[in-house]
Amino acid sequence: MIDVEGSSLRAVGWARTLPLDCEVKTARDWAREHLKSLGWTTTAPETVDAVLLTVSELVTNAHRHAHSSAQLVMACDERCLHVSVHDSSSDLPTPREASTERLGGRGMLLVDALADTWESRPCPHGKSVSACFRAPDA
Repeated sequence: MIDVEGSSLRAVGWARTLPLDCEVKTARDWAREHLKSLGWTTTAPETVDAVLLTVSELVTNAHRHAHSSAQLVMACDERCLHVSVHDSSSDLPTPREASTERLGGRGMLLVDALADTWESRPCPHGKSVSACFRAPDA
């Protein structure tokens, strides 16, 4: 429990390493089980869909662009679900213009549209990309 401005903030979190040879479906299934334990699959199914698509995009980016394992962390407090993926590349993602000429390249545009907020930041040995989703009761 964390004390924020004189009030207690309860948080719960989970972490999982997804090796480069791990299917992205494994990440989605893992995330879905934790969202189910929070009751979100019943109370906020649209948010669950947005979280799962974001997990897919961030883990795919770690595997495809960073050629790295993905360290997936989900933490939920009373206000927000934070989904973070760390990989070994220091190159920060940027949304690109969608193109009818090429496949792919829309992942961060999707994350930007789905999440309430997102950010990327350099970390020792790579970067972390995080997206936040407001809790159904927030």
